[in-house]
Amino acid sequence: MSEAALRADPRSGRRGSGGAAAAAMRVKKGGGAAAAGPEEEQQLRKPLVGPEDVLGLQKITGDYLCTPEENVYKIDFTRFKIRDMESGTVLFEITKPPASEREHGDKKDVDPNAGRFVRYQFTPAFLRLRQVGATVEFTVGDKPINNFRMIERHYFRDQLLKSFDFEFGFCIPSSKNTCEHIYEFPQLSEDLIREMILHPYETQSDSFYFVDNKLVMHNKADYSYSGGP
Repeated sequence: MSEAALRADPRSGRRGSGGAAAAAMRVKKGGGAAAAGPEEEQQLRKPLVGPEDVLGLQKITGDYLCTPEENVYKIDFTRFKIRDMESGTVLFEITKPPASEREHGDKKDVDPNAGRFVRYQFTPAFLRLRQVGATVEFTVGDKPINNFRMIERHYFRDQLLKSFDFEFGFCIPSSKNTCEHIYEFPQLSEDLIREMILHPYETQSDSFYFVDNKLVMHNKADYSYSGGP
């Protein structure tokens, strides 16, 4: 099947504030991935990674392209909800514990990449949805954020399935923000759907977050559509 790349629907709302396809989500410390080619990885081993660098990737990256410390804006995603736009059905919703609760425990044992990798479990029906709304709630630190952008690229094995590109807009310092992005899914062939169901977690994604065209966050995920672990 030929590559089915798709940029996101630009319609998205942002509000500053002071089951057929039931899903589960597991947060993991890390995850395996089919590495991008050596030339691509070499290109990305540089001080400044920009949007054009990641838009050229044709495989999942083998590692994170920035460190947690590069999130100098202290962007923290605290709530996530996915709904089917056609029926309005909420497919799942998760809220992160308050920062004060997450900071408890022995910091020596904390994995620096904890929370950067997520494992999703969906039923096969999810692959037939046409339009999904993803609502995110996030807080920012004491610096204003201009030109906040996310590029999310999804792959099955070595094939790029879709590429989404979202703008979050301006975020004032020390604010809580909510926005919903609309994902327009490509129509997949029956053969590809069958392969994605039969091979859980071989569908993977990279989510790159930029401020003023500089990469500040990089998260990863993998997906199962078999309806079970």
